[in-house]
Amino acid sequence: MPDATIIVTGGSGFIGSAIVWRLNELGREDIVVVDRRDDAAKEKNLAPLKFADFVDADDFIARLDDFKETDAIIHMGACSSTTETNREFMMRNNYQYTKDLAEFAFRHDIRFIYASSAATYGDGSAGMADGTGDLDKLRPLNLYGESKHIFDQHAARSGMFEKIVGLKYFNVFGPNENHKGDMRSLVNKAFGQINETGKLKLFKSANPNYADGEFGRDFVYVKDAVEMTLYFIGEGALTDVRATDTGGLFNVGSGEMHTWNALAAAIFKALGRPLNVEYVDMPEQLRDRYQYHTQADLTRIRDAGYSADLTALDEAVADYVQNYLVPGKHLGD
Repeated sequence: MPDATIIVTGGSGFIGSAIVWRLNELGREDIVVVDRRDDAAKEKNLAPLKFADFVDADDFIARLDDFKETDAIIHMGACSSTTETNREFMMRNNYQYTKDLAEFAFRHDIRFIYASSAATYGDGSAGMADGTGDLDKLRPLNLYGESKHIFDQHAARSGMFEKIVGLKYFNVFGPNENHKGDMRSLVNKAFGQINETGKLKLFKSANPNYADGEFGRDFVYVKDAVEMTLYFIGEGALTDVRATDTGGLFNVGSGEMHTWNALAAAIFKALGRPLNVEYVDMPEQLRDRYQYHTQADLTRIRDAGYSADLTALDEAVADYVQNYLVPGKHLGD
């Protein structure tokens, strides 16, 4: 095994590769990337990045004892499709894999940070405050959210949150997501759609409480999400603050809800084009499990010392569109 101190699983994926990029910016190359070489598009995320080794995800779990001297495991590897219906696969890939890694890290006193999700909050009726107090009240709307929620519950019951950190990512967008297909952000999808047709299609509301385009999400720029993640291993902009001994569940978002209409306006503005939105019917299969409003409560992560400002939506969209999508670049290019 190479002389490495940080392991990033899902390291060629969206948030994972962005974490490797930011670590490189901070002068860190002692990184083991863990992932599967099953997607040529994902491989492009790694091309400009520097790391000590790449280990296949299945080989890694079989070789855990080789990594006892690791300082930190940042576990981003998972199937993030909200439309996946194979329960056995999701439980094995998302729940069991995370459980095995967390237990290994806990036993060997390795800092363990893992990706949970705002999808665990379901329709939001039980609130979106993080922590473990209301975990059993949450009802995820899809199998992806359920697979994340079940591990959150396991970690809480077993006392792991004394040491480990789970991060409930809201709607993350930004460079290095091209490989995600239908799970790409609206910003990414809209870029191609607007350039091809001059307009953007948004779902009509299927909920009488919301007008078309006036429902939305907490959209958080990937660079902010990465900074919040690395805070818990003592890396990043807040070098005078350390949260390396903090455990628990924390929201990672902007702390604001922006409507789809507001996001669309920011995209057209970044492209220098006039706003042109067409509303289309929401697919039937989504209507009963659609989140109409998400907004991260950032109280706990702020109380844990994370004080950095978050990028405004217009500014984040402009950076993504103009510096990455237009020139076709990845982080690190």
